[in-house]
Amino acid sequence: MKTKAVFFDLDGTLFTSTRGVAASTKKTIEALKRIGILVGIATGRGPAFVLPLLEDLKLDFAVTYNGQYVFTPKAVIFENPIREETLKKIVTYALEYHRDISIGTSKGVVGSGLLKFGETRTAGILAKILPKGTSDVAKSGMKHIFRRVFPQANFSEIFKEPVYQVMMIAPRADTPTLEKEFPELQITRSNPYSVDLIPQGIGKLKGIQILGEHYDFTLEEVTCFGDSENDISMIQGVGTGVAMGNAQESVKKAANYVTDHNNADGIAKAFDYFGIVEFTNGKDFVSKDPNFNQVKAFHQLMDGKTQQIPRAFTPMEAGFRAGFEVEEIVEFLQASSNGDDARFHELVEQLHRDVDKATQKIDSKPDKETDALTAQADAMIDLLYLTYGSLVLSGIDPYEIFNRVHEANMGKIFPDGSPHFDPVTHKVLKPSDWEKKFAPEGKIKKELERQKRVAERKMR
Repeated sequence: MKTKAVFFDLDGTLFTSTRGVAASTKKTIEALKRIGILVGIATGRGPAFVLPLLEDLKLDFAVTYNGQYVFTPKAVIFENPIREETLKKIVTYALEYHRDISIGTSKGVVGSGLLKFGETRTAGILAKILPKGTSDVAKSGMKHIFRRVFPQANFSEIFKEPVYQVMMIAPRADTPTLEKEFPELQITRSNPYSVDLIPQGIGKLKGIQILGEHYDFTLEEVTCFGDSENDISMIQGVGTGVAMGNAQESVKKAANYVTDHNNADGIAKAFDYFGIVEFTNGKDFVSKDPNFNQVKAFHQLMDGKTQQIPRAFTPMEAGFRAGFEVEEIVEFLQASSNGDDARFHELVEQLHRDVDKATQKIDSKPDKETDALTAQADAMIDLLYLTYGSLVLSGIDPYEIFNRVHEANMGKIFPDGSPHFDPVTHKVLKPSDWEKKFAPEGKIKKELERQKRVAERKMR
């Protein structure tokens, strides 16, 4: 069955142990989106935490609070708050048994500082260094150690807005008691020291199904990644369930496939195993320059390969590249002529004279650089530097505009699913519907208008 959508849990899955996203994972997500696969998150965390991640990784949607709040960067698709009488019951129980709780709303999580501590990297380290035979009672004793540092919150204002999930400090031994006390709730867990309390009948899997109804994919066409107990239902319920190498044993048993650790490129290796996205195992370098990486992704999509070891262009290749650059320079001159054809041709004639002048300058040099690779790199960086200089002198921030141009270039795929090339220059051609679907000029104009508005406000 073809995969149409992919969902990642966060902690222990999409995130490494340092709470970052591995470079191999970012590259894999970019590749998935290029081939038309939808990518999202399915997590116990809330929308306020997840939204910046969606925007940063350009993901399509998220299932948050274990299925109770489903949204895209532009709209809320589904929400299922806990009933008010149940919330009162939870708070009463927490006060009676001195249990730290936090509540999850659309704006964020508020409540127990101890639970917030439990989400940190330090708490994860502490949990790992406890002996495996340590009882749940001993683990729950952590709350007594940190109680003075992380006081319980005041919940008098709890009912002012919808609450989608309640997190409670509770060792595993307390699960049966909580299930008996709250039959209307589902008790799910992503760590050994706390539980997530959510309404019965709606979990991560249901949230994914709801998105499928909106985006036209079935559960059989979904691949999910996870590592904890609250991931088991979605891993079992979709077409392909993948457990991380660091996952709990119960999760591994439920999965179709167990990949490598979240700190060892596990996500990228899984997609390589299924033949969806190739994992290069570190041979394909990633630059610190994000713009370079986007252009590299364009060439990987169009050419199917890129150069990993620095090399000099052949004279023919250099001629083609220079021709492409000259075409852009001529377009720049035409744009600068303000519709005056005579002035445009005068500027082009000046360009010819400048080329002749530059040629004479090179010919007159007594010592020419004999290392072609060094000389080419120097010239290309000078071109880049001059381009940035032109942007500086124009007052244009290139970041968002570059992204819009990159998106347009990535759209140069023909209906047969492949790029087409000029037979002589090998330049990538544009499909017939490219102008209508992908031409970036309108988006560039809007971004420039935004930049001008911001600059004008600052100058007042």
